[in-house]
Amino acid sequence: MRIVVTNCNTTEAMTKEIEAGARAAASPGTEILARTPRWGPESAEGWLDSFLSAAAVLDLLRGLEEPFDAVVLAGFGEHGREGARELLDVPVVDITEAAAHLACLLGRRYGVVTTLDRTCGLIEDSLHAAGVAQNCVTVTGAGLGVLELTDERRTESALLTAGRRARDAGAEVLVLGCAGMTGLDRKIATMLDIPVIDGVAAAVRLAESLVALGLKTSRAGSYARPLDKRRTWPG
Repeated sequence: MRIVVTNCNTTEAMTKEIEAGARAAASPGTEILARTPRWGPESAEGWLDSFLSAAAVLDLLRGLEEPFDAVVLAGFGEHGREGARELLDVPVVDITEAAAHLACLLGRRYGVVTTLDRTCGLIEDSLHAAGVAQNCVTVTGAGLGVLELTDERRTESALLTAGRRARDAGAEVLVLGCAGMTGLDRKIATMLDIPVIDGVAAAVRLAESLVALGLKTSRAGSYARPLDKRRTWPG
């Protein structure tokens, strides 16, 4: 089985971190193909970045030549998943949606800990569109930009502080709201004594399940194939 995992930004170092997290979560025999868009923002933190990122990732996906069985979109709260489902004939799993669905299996209410406060609205809208917002009690910013997550000690401290606020707000399960936080779930779970979900790991496992079950995106209605027309893409 081959799963393409796309970073939502152009920072190659983050793609490598996402790749490591995806490979750690994958089952034996699953090959992870991590890919970085060739254009777009260096980090996605806001509406403008998100829309640019979505177009860049779709451009990346349409140009893939190697065979693959599923796609994981590793951009938490970012746009593009619906377009990718129209574009591709394989299952497309968004880390936002995947993490929220798993959280709902582990507790009645969950909270999301993300990077900056400015991204909270994006995530709330993404959860609403996926139909899982009703179980989310809070989306809490940790006060760190995406590119600051390389400082593991500072990131851990900020996540703990934000995680405690989410738990105090009623969250029974915590979701890490950025692909750059991958790999910190178990440590934060131990410190806060509640389940913590890494979206990259959740999405990889759900993608494997869909492929193993022989399931693909429905073409009846919402995700029908794109209309046949001329489209101009970046050169």
